[in-house]
Amino acid sequence: MIEPELIEKINRVLAEEFEVDPAIIKPDAMLMDTLDLDSLDLVDMVVLIEHNFGFTVKAKDFAEIKTFMDFYQFINSRMDGSK
Repeated sequence: MIEPELIEKINRVLAEEFEVDPAIIKPDAMLMDTLDLDSLDLVDMVVLIEHNFGFTVKAKDFAEIKTFMDFYQFINSRMDGSK
């Protein structure tokens, strides 16, 4: 189960970095569309994850991430794996 605090932190970090209203970030919303991301923004996302969550990712890790819930689960699983 994903802790509500983790979801809140992820939403806050994404809203600040990509300058969007946190209210539009919903678990079933499409990540790329909601944040208006292009392929270059994925580089920013990789750096953002590494800086805020303490693990390394590659752009290809995003291939299966479609919604914010997918993203939350990805972050959660990688953090669980690093413990």
